[in-house]
Amino acid sequence: MNGTEKTPDQSGAPVPGGDPACWLHLVCEECGRVRERPDGGVCEHCGAPAAESGAEAEAVADPAEGPAVSPGSAGSRSRDRDEQGRARNARPRDGLGRPLPYGSPGVARQPEGVPRTPAQTLTEAQRLLDDGMPFHAHEVLEDAWKSAPEAERGLWRGLAQLAVGLTHAARGNVTGAGALLDRGATALGPYAATEPYGIDVAGLMDWARQLAGSLDGRDTPVSAAGTAPRLRTGGA
Repeated sequence: MNGTEKTPDQSGAPVPGGDPACWLHLVCEECGRVRERPDGGVCEHCGAPAAESGAEAEAVADPAEGPAVSPGSAGSRSRDRDEQGRARNARPRDGLGRPLPYGSPGVARQPEGVPRTPAQTLTEAQRLLDDGMPFHAHEVLEDAWKSAPEAERGLWRGLAQLAVGLTHAARGNVTGAGALLDRGATALGPYAATEPYGIDVAGLMDWARQLAGSLDGRDTPVSAAGTAPRLRTGGA
């Protein structure tokens, strides 16, 4: 991670000069390319309207409450917050993290801000990857990135980006998947010689680039569980 990147605050919001806390919203739903200006109203690559994110994601109709309106306007839904009072979208999501309408049954998200040792983080992330839930694995790895010392932030960021890339590949968004897999592999590069915490950095970089290459021309989603990598050497 370069010296201009900063850690997000407890709300998970980006800070000036830093990466966002989550990369999923950076991918255009229409063309699948990574947007460099995610706050713009349209994708700079294809001109498609920006997918809902942040405040807009909360303005989704609840079948029990009628049409939704933008937060802050008359009759709007109050902003979703977690048990600690931090802003966090409460819409249910499916097993690959895709938002569902309010009131729908969904797959529980990972709790945010859970303190874990690196070994605990890797064990939990591997379990979720093996269960075909790379979106949830990315939430665990993202927690590690937020709390990691400066020298390790690039490591955890790269791992989280690989999980996001696999999430998009399993959703069938091959363009966005390839871009994020490449970003993740690049972020891991500086750690290949030392393999901190037994992480198979070189193996993960090879996995990411092979998966990205296999997506060219593919028109069907990959199996999230069947494609999941091993995070540590020796298959641990």
